[in-house]
Amino acid sequence: MHRFYCPDIADTLTLGEEDSKHCVKVLRMAEGDTIEVVDGNGTLYTCRIAMAHPKRCVVEVVDSVKQLPHWGCRITLAIAPTKNLDRIEWLVEKCVEMGIDRIIPLRCHNSERTVLKTERLKKIMVSAMKQSLKATLPQLDEMTPIEQVIGQAGSGIRCIAYCDALLPREERLSLATAYKPGQDVTVLIGPEGDFSPDEVAMAREAGFVPVTLGESRLRTETAGLMAVAWIHALLAKREI
Repeated sequence: MHRFYCPDIADTLTLGEEDSKHCVKVLRMAEGDTIEVVDGNGTLYTCRIAMAHPKRCVVEVVDSVKQLPHWGCRITLAIAPTKNLDRIEWLVEKCVEMGIDRIIPLRCHNSERTVLKTERLKKIMVSAMKQSLKATLPQLDEMTPIEQVIGQAGSGIRCIAYCDALLPREERLSLATAYKPGQDVTVLIGPEGDFSPDEVAMAREAGFVPVTLGESRLRTETAGLMAVAWIHALLAKREI
């Protein structure tokens, strides 16, 4: 069944113009056809098309069910966007497909990208949410200074991952060791030039646990994806 996104579908009973066009003109759906609509807040609606207009597709709700995130904890990834925008777009898409609650683009001392327009990323997130059959759209923050993120009070465990040989390495734990499945978790991933010594010191003083993602030196977007994948793998292992 085709799935669409409309945050206010319960009130308006009308798809947005872009989804209306896709539904009626591209998919050639007509009155009486059944579709799925998610509101991004965890509700999945089964709807019947009442008026198949390409700019204003009106539906009636047949059924609705709560479809909350299956991982059962809050996963936050705070990551410095890459200079190559395609890489951060790829990361965001894959994280949403796997399952994530919040993505915070970080502005760090060594950041090569200090400005990020989030409109396209939000569209990618909506598409990934629908493709992976989820009903909750993750939160995407605007570019945020790392000092602000470190200073935010967060529940669960907070980790900072880095690999620079000049940064303190002896106390780093494997993320698989530091994370206890079921905890809320925030992971900080730095830019291509890694975090600065001052940023690492600031994070550690604020209670962030220094972690490693393995012996390989990873690209920023690969490190972010691996962190989220490890968390899901540990959650899945807990359920076995």
